[in-house]
Amino acid sequence: MMIKLCVPLSAAILVCACASNPTGPAVTAQLVATKGNTVTGEVTFSTRGNAVQVAGEVRGLAPNSEHGFHIHEKGDCSSGDGMSTGGHFNPTAKAHGAHDHSEHHTGDLASLKADANGVARFSYTSTTLTVGQGTTDVVGRGLIVHRDPDDFKTQPTGNSGPRLACGVITKG
Repeated sequence: MMIKLCVPLSAAILVCACASNPTGPAVTAQLVATKGNTVTGEVTFSTRGNAVQVAGEVRGLAPNSEHGFHIHEKGDCSSGDGMSTGGHFNPTAKAHGAHDHSEHHTGDLASLKADANGVARFSYTSTTLTVGQGTTDVVGRGLIVHRDPDDFKTQPTGNSGPRLACGVITKG
């Protein structure tokens, strides 16, 4: 009887372990503070079936604050203020909106919510992004942390304010 209980448990553990591993390509962005700011972090985009898991940690934010967070058109952080990344990544020509609503730019991500120490940790899945293929591919795009919360209404930016950190989404 003990053996019968162990086999299903072992199978369940194996299934859970496999489900937590990416099923396709994964890419990362190292966020670097823009001029005059201290925000840094790392974000990973991992393919999981027909979705992409977006996970990471951003540090140096104001304690207990909310920040707009977007993928931008160009993977170029050379300007010092993050403006060289261009506008939001929007290959499907949709209106700006909240990531969890049907109508939003491909680059509209869930807002960052910092804890009492100014750290935002997050992990969620997106079905509007891809990694390494198609028109919604995030590889080579810019990733921006904004100073202000996204209002999810103002077009085309969400009125998220200046850019606090910039990164480029890259393979390996």
